[in-house]
Amino acid sequence: MQPPTFSLATRAPGLEELIEKARSYIHAAKSPATLRAYRTDFEDFTRFCAEHNLANLPATATTVALYITDRAGSLRAATINRRLTSITKAHQAAGFEESPSSSHHFVVSETLKGIRRSIGTAQEGKAPLLTSDIRRIVAACPETFSGLRDRALILVGFAGAFRRSELAGIDCAHLSFTKDGLVIDLCRSKTDQEAAGRKVGIPFGKDETTCPVRALRRWLAASGITSGAVFRGVSRHGRLSRRGLHKDCVGWILKVAASRAGLKPEPLGGHSLRAGCVTQAAMNGVSERDIMRQTGHKSAEMLARYIRIGEMFTRNAAAGLGI
Repeated sequence: MQPPTFSLATRAPGLEELIEKARSYIHAAKSPATLRAYRTDFEDFTRFCAEHNLANLPATATTVALYITDRAGSLRAATINRRLTSITKAHQAAGFEESPSSSHHFVVSETLKGIRRSIGTAQEGKAPLLTSDIRRIVAACPETFSGLRDRALILVGFAGAFRRSELAGIDCAHLSFTKDGLVIDLCRSKTDQEAAGRKVGIPFGKDETTCPVRALRRWLAASGITSGAVFRGVSRHGRLSRRGLHKDCVGWILKVAASRAGLKPEPLGGHSLRAGCVTQAAMNGVSERDIMRQTGHKSAEMLARYIRIGEMFTRNAAAGLGI
């Protein structure tokens, strides 16, 4: 998807440079992952239109309604919503003020409502890992180079309630060890696209075998890493990569570590650490405010999903029935 273009009849000296800077800022308004998603979504919409001899740009509201109807059998409601956003962004970038995918169009809004009622709106999340699971996984990590990394990665990810991208992006320059534990300076996260940053405190663990701070110190000492990415790839021969882990590797490492501990890896992913931290904290009675401070959630709406899971048994009317 191309950013909007600038057309000026007369350009003053030096204006070309400003126009190029403006283009780069417009392009930087969205993350590369979001732009890729928009582009892929609109390419799919374009294929649909070509198959049915329909115009894609500009498209009509009826065409959009037919498209989401066709895709409703294979896509989740949340993905369909993103497709509608991508169609809107493509039309805006092309200079069309009116979007055919807007809910203002009766045919689009009613079709979308019908899809939601038919296929539901619940999102499939990764299973949360609780403290007991983390203990099993960490205990099964071997005393090898990669095992030390896995142990540190899992414990820091769990204690910090980090997203995959946040965990993979931790740099040595972001670490500050103190007498109370560790402070990690997150420069950017999924919900912080303007890079305001936030600091996350990781206290010393009560048990040395599951202490995230000690585990990280052991990994740094063994690997000799003093600058650059903290978590890196390790070859089967024990050779350390110069590059940091890709965020997708976090889930793969976790699945392998869970399998070693005898846990089923299928429902797990990189998000299981973050979801597990929130769920376990809610089960242990930690306040919503303190949980949000650790996770960086801006609102309680998304947090509430995990808290409801955590309170499912601790705050349950059936628990007081005496049966």
